[in-house]
Amino acid sequence: MRYELLGSLRVVRGDSCHTLSARKKEALLAALVIRSGQVLSVDQLVDELWVDNPPCRATAALHVYISQLRSFLGPRGRRNPIVTRSPGYLLELGSDELDFHVFQQFFREGRNLVRVQDHEGAVVRFEAALGQWRGSPLSGVGEGRIVSGFVTWLEELRLECVEMMVASSLALGRDHELIGFLYSLVSEHPLHEAFYESLMTALHRTGRRADALLIYQRARDALRRDLGLEPCRRLRELHQAILSDDDGLVLAGR
Repeated sequence: MRYELLGSLRVVRGDSCHTLSARKKEALLAALVIRSGQVLSVDQLVDELWVDNPPCRATAALHVYISQLRSFLGPRGRRNPIVTRSPGYLLELGSDELDFHVFQQFFREGRNLVRVQDHEGAVVRFEAALGQWRGSPLSGVGEGRIVSGFVTWLEELRLECVEMMVASSLALGRDHELIGFLYSLVSEHPLHEAFYESLMTALHRTGRRADALLIYQRARDALRRDLGLEPCRRLRELHQAILSDDDGLVLAGR
């Protein structure tokens, strides 16, 4: 069985995907999967489901949801993965798979290959890691502390993976094929300076110096408007290098 959190929450058994229609049960299963192997107390789970505003019979409702989740996960030739353990419950992963663990493994392998300058192998791993994603993680599942904290962490990790994949692709001289992708990234993440830096570099290397300078202006306008800040030192230095038509920027990708 495979638990999938990198998109809408679903459980995959063989060739079939199973989802939950009730938001509270989704949030409960998500919290248990995120903290698999750890005991979550009844108080933690109540807080996760109702976020500081529990109903009078919250504990009783939680026990009902646990029972329903156990039925949803079903018998698998061994005891149910949701185990009662004082002061609450835990989910035992066992041999089951988690999609974000697979993502992490590919990401770690990619980072290790970057360290030994194997950028081609690194790009393959980073692409495999990002291929685990189906959309916004746990979209619509809830606003509890466990889920929201996990989603924030995951999104940052995904951005780091994309950034490293782009850097390795630039190191391989894949400037032309990156430009469209990088334009979409700066539109989606207008305050992420690393993506502007990569796009400016790719544009300059492909002979589009004016477009590279326009991207710098776009970054500067966004940072000033939204944060009242100037671009970071790396971006300013890249801007100056492009203004002086630094051949090193071109040769670095060839």
